[in-house]
Amino acid sequence: MLRQLFVLLAVATIVMGSAQAERIKDLADFAGVRSNSLVGYGLVVGLDGSGDQTMQAPFTGQSMTNMLAQLGVTIPPGTNMQLRNVAAVMVTASLPAFARPGQQLDIVVSSIGNARSLRGGTLLMTPLKGADGQVYALAQGNLLINGASAESQGSSAVINQQAGGRISGGATVERSVALDLGRTNLQLNLKEADFTTALNMVERINTTFGYTVATAIDGGSIELQSPQSANDRVRFMARVENIDVTPGAADPRVVINSRTGSVVLSGPVTLRQAAVAHGNLSVTISRQPFVSQPPAFSGGETVTGTTTDITIEQEEGSLQMVEGVELMAVVDALNSLGATPSDLMAILQALHASGALRAELEII
Repeated sequence: MLRQLFVLLAVATIVMGSAQAERIKDLADFAGVRSNSLVGYGLVVGLDGSGDQTMQAPFTGQSMTNMLAQLGVTIPPGTNMQLRNVAAVMVTASLPAFARPGQQLDIVVSSIGNARSLRGGTLLMTPLKGADGQVYALAQGNLLINGASAESQGSSAVINQQAGGRISGGATVERSVALDLGRTNLQLNLKEADFTTALNMVERINTTFGYTVATAIDGGSIELQSPQSANDRVRFMARVENIDVTPGAADPRVVINSRTGSVVLSGPVTLRQAAVAHGNLSVTISRQPFVSQPPAFSGGETVTGTTTDITIEQEEGSLQMVEGVELMAVVDALNSLGATPSDLMAILQALHASGALRAELEII
């Protein structure tokens, strides 16, 4: 199974590597054209007894009291509201570039208290603010929770997590973000800085327009001489982002997900000569009941108990030479050691630390 996974990854790498050109739109972004993160604090109501316990999450009760006061409902001081159907949440969203008032945004709702589940809840009107403290959107709606749970006589079963959910189109944009693209020049920022890609991009843009339009600032930025008219500038940007460019060869990379145990190798990952020892340690603890019977007519008592046996076994590990010049050679070498994804993480980290792994190692 592990080998099949890496074969698929290797095939995907070969297919990606065989592409001759990509659009500038896929390789770079215009400076200033970006999304903005929004965040807000709100309340989810209508839960079936799975909300926050106000003794452990007092801010939920305080928030409910403040909201009711704004709606004209006065709660006597010192009242202990048992709000089992209410949960305090954080709401996040991404405001895309050129978003205008009235457009809809998808939002993510996450519990910050001790609510067991947000299933069936409704998010009350929540203002979403940007980094400048201004309100850019208002969120409200019914949550969609992918998880499920069941309880019976003290036993429970849970599928996925239920402390967070999404609302498609759950926020309405109230304020747009002004974008300043410059008056005379535009700037392209490469998504991955690379001098070869930047040079190829400049040459292709100038060749397409027939005169010097693009100038490389560095390996990650390109300056463009653009028209001053807004309509001509949009036409110019659309033409630029659809130009095909051959990017530079990507650096080989090994990505390890420490939470799921996934290991992904991309690009021409190679290894210098190295020796790897691989072995597993297993500990087995077993209990055996025993009965001690005294001799007849001795007047003794029968004694019962258990004995514990502890066995430690270690598979034989041997130093094996690992050396490869291409992706599949590395995969075959690691598979010959019988490595699992968890073992691969430890092996790859050790190889990278020793300098034998000729690739970037990224742990997420």
